[in-house]
Amino acid sequence: MRLLIAAGGTGGHIYPALAVARSLSANPEAPELRWLGGHRGLEASLVPAAGIPLRRLSARSLRTTDMDVHAVLDPLRLAVSVPQASAILLRDRPAAIFTTGGYVAVPVLLAAAPLRIPVVMWDGNVIPGRAVRMTARLADALAVSFDATREALAKAAPGRPCYVTGTPIRDIGAIDRDAARERMDVAPGERVLLIFGGSQAVRRFNAAVAEALPRLVARVTVIHVTGDEGYAAALAGREGLPEAVRGRYRPYPFLRDEMLAALAAADLVVGRAGSSTLAEVSAMGLPMVVVPYPHAAGHQRANAASLVDAGAARLIDDEAFDADALIDAASLLDDPRAHATMSAAARSLGRPGAADAVAELVLAAAAHEPFPDAAGIERLARGRAA
Repeated sequence: MRLLIAAGGTGGHIYPALAVARSLSANPEAPELRWLGGHRGLEASLVPAAGIPLRRLSARSLRTTDMDVHAVLDPLRLAVSVPQASAILLRDRPAAIFTTGGYVAVPVLLAAAPLRIPVVMWDGNVIPGRAVRMTARLADALAVSFDATREALAKAAPGRPCYVTGTPIRDIGAIDRDAARERMDVAPGERVLLIFGGSQAVRRFNAAVAEALPRLVARVTVIHVTGDEGYAAALAGREGLPEAVRGRYRPYPFLRDEMLAALAAADLVVGRAGSSTLAEVSAMGLPMVVVPYPHAAGHQRANAASLVDAGAARLIDDEAFDADALIDAASLLDDPRAHATMSAAARSLGRPGAADAVAELVLAAAAHEPFPDAAGIERLARGRAA
């Protein structure tokens, strides 16, 4: 069986698709997987590294805001991508397509419709993305992370089965806390604060850490994902710390394979409100201080509300996030009762089996079988809770 994954752009589209790909590959009758991405995006490096053949369409993100040449070229690239996708689908004849939405989904689903190739689409935001709203009617089944998204898509794609699976994440059972802390070289008894801003817009985080750093390392071990541009300054800041506490600051330009260990070792996370981030911290029962990315149509603020309302996270507005706010966030580690309450609330939201649940839908579509009942998918999504 050959399956096609259509996903591209940021980690929020690619990492959930990779999680589903791993689940599909673990199936006793593992299908052959191929990936179709866009002209630019993290898929160019992440997908080949996962061992999945990648081809790319001319399409690229349509988020251009300035009236530059790309405001004209991007719609043209999108139009050209439809016959490109058609040619690939005619040649490969996949049994089904799985997509995480985004700009790549538009040409692929338009090309798939006349060929009657079944499609399963997943969306991780409370507010469905523009591409998802445009193409949801072309999918045979929908999977989402939040109940509110299901309600919204019932209007965009009436009659389509829609499952609340949560966000597909990597296997959190692959490493336990003690092994993770040893791997991250964390001393026994140390409290660990993990700070990362996702794949974009990390400058505000880096500035807050730089100013707060001496006060932070006096209290906790800090694992800080800086992004490539901020890494040199972070190293310089580390060298400026007193030798006695220098080892408590661990800057990294980026964490890929080590991110699971960093999460498992952490006691508190400060980060953005991307769907994958929220899903992983919830599955691990980690309290979070969330700083929603203020752009992208407010998706992250809506995502964060699910954790905040449940008591699993505290929210800081992006414009209010500075060194003092970071120090105040870290003070949660000084309140064991509040920390335990937030941890329990986070764990109650976790759906660590989401990748398996979505994979079940994809396999059913590929086999032209009836989709599983919602209760069964719900149990599978929650089935391997931390």
